[in-house]
Amino acid sequence: MPNTHRLQPGSPVSIGKLPTQGELFHPDREAAEAEFSALRDELILLQSKLYAENKRRIMIVLQAMDAGGKDGTIRKIFRGVNPQGVRVTSFKAPSKKELAHDFLWRIHRPVPANGMIGVFNRSHYEDVLVVRVHNLVPEEVWRPRYRMINDFESMLVGSGTTILKFYLHISKEEQRQRFQARLDDPHKNWKFSFEDLDKRKLWGQYMAAYQEMLERTTTDLAPWYVIPADQKWYRNLSIMRVILHTLRKLNPQYPSPTIDLTGIMVD
Repeated sequence: MPNTHRLQPGSPVSIGKLPTQGELFHPDREAAEAEFSALRDELILLQSKLYAENKRRIMIVLQAMDAGGKDGTIRKIFRGVNPQGVRVTSFKAPSKKELAHDFLWRIHRPVPANGMIGVFNRSHYEDVLVVRVHNLVPEEVWRPRYRMINDFESMLVGSGTTILKFYLHISKEEQRQRFQARLDDPHKNWKFSFEDLDKRKLWGQYMAAYQEMLERTTTDLAPWYVIPADQKWYRNLSIMRVILHTLRKLNPQYPSPTIDLTGIMVD
C-alpha cells in the first residue's frame, strides 16, 4: 500500500490520467481517519527515536497547485510530533540575496541535519515550474536544472538523507471549490490572492510543467508519489503510510547510555 502512488523511474507520465479522487482507493472515510490516527501515534514514537538516535534524517518535499493542501497536510500529519525534531521551510519568491546565488543555494541550507525531519513547503522544483510557466528565465537556463536537481538529490541520499517527494494532485474543479470557500468564509479571506486566479488561467501550462518534472526527476533514489488529493482525509492517510513505511525501514533506536547507570538514585 505505501507504494500505491509511487512513480517508476523512466516510465512516461500522463498527468491528465492520474487520479485526483482518493475515494477510488479508499471509500470509507471513517475507517481511513481511524487508521490515520493510529499511524500518527506511531509516527510520534518513531520520530522521537529518530531524533534521539541522531544518525539519519528525512527530507519531505511537498508540491501542489495553489490550494492543493500543502499547509493542511503539514498540520494534520505532524500534530503532536516533537517540534524540536521537525523543521518546516516554506519557499516563497526568492529574495535578492538568494537570486545572487545558484538556484539550489537557498535549498541546501535548510536540508535536515541528523535526527531531523525537514519538510519543504514548495522547494527547488519551483525553478522548473513557476520559472518555466511565467518565462522568468530562458529555457536554456531552466531545462538543465532537471539534471542538476537529480544530481543534488543523489548527493543528499549518498550522504544519509532519505528523500520523500509528494505531488498533491487536485482537479481544477476542486481548486475552484477551495478558492470559493476562501472567498465565502471571512476567516479564510486572508488566504485568497488574485495572483492565484492569474495562475489558474495557466492551468494547462502548469500541468505540462508538472508532467515533465515528474518524468525527469523520478529516480530510484528519490521517486515521486502522486497523491490523489481531492479528498483531504485520503491525502493525509496515503502520505502518512509512506512516511511510516520509511521510518519502519530505518528502524531508529534510542541510544544506549554511554555510562553505567546501575544503582544511581536521585536525591
